[in-house]
Amino acid sequence: MSIGKLYRLGDEQSVVGINYQLQYISSVNWWGDFVPTEYRRLNDGVGYIVEFEDGRKGMCSIRKKVNKAVTGAPPLYHYYFRGSGRLK
Repeated sequence: MSIGKLYRLGDEQSVVGINYQLQYISSVNWWGDFVPTEYRRLNDGVGYIVEFEDGRKGMCSIRKKVNKAVTGAPPLYHYYFRGSGRLK
């Protein structure tokens, strides 16, 4: 897995670091999954920007994978992310 960052749209500071795996990328859309590096309450939906290890960024929506968490207290959940358009 690669290391990146997740931001809320309109916020300069990262919400949380992420360990991500980019599953698919084309000129039209891209998606993958991630696990936060530390516990943060993340709401499903649009309004996020993901920054990848190589510095590319893109707007995305996220969704928690139901019944999948990394063991710990508090648990770190797995999330899907999906974006459209070119990564900049």
